[in-house]
Amino acid sequence: MINRILNPQYAIHALRASLVFIFLMFGIAKFAAYEAQGVARTAENYWLFGWMYPIWGVQGASNAIGTVELITGALIAAGAVSARAGLFGALMGMATFLVTLSFSFDGNLWEEGYGFPFMAGRAQFLFKDAVLLAACFALAIDAARRLLGAGGAASR
Repeated sequence: MINRILNPQYAIHALRASLVFIFLMFGIAKFAAYEAQGVARTAENYWLFGWMYPIWGVQGASNAIGTVELITGALIAAGAVSARAGLFGALMGMATFLVTLSFSFDGNLWEEGYGFPFMAGRAQFLFKDAVLLAACFALAIDAARRLLGAGGAASR
């Protein structure tokens, strides 16, 4: 009984479910005006996203980002039955969190008047993505392992 409870696949399923929830909720939020404005404050002057704002505007750029997040979540969810979809979704998730963590290099992260280690709002927003990156990495490893045959042909 205890061996069934300690099965590492339960941890993978929990990571998958939590990441699907995060990508679903954050992806949906990007379609709301309040979130589009919030994202624009950070993203419109960033080299990776700045080009979208003159073309699509604040809401259009946010919608594009939200669509990518929803697709990422769907692929991660599909990873429960398809290792290929799961690997692609996990890699997309890793890319997402690497991008958001890269915002750390472009701004004041420490609370004015206090400095390190007292985080400002931007650092509090960004640093949590380190664990989300690690969770996507764990899902990518699981999917790659399944694709390489450890999980059998049924998992491909």
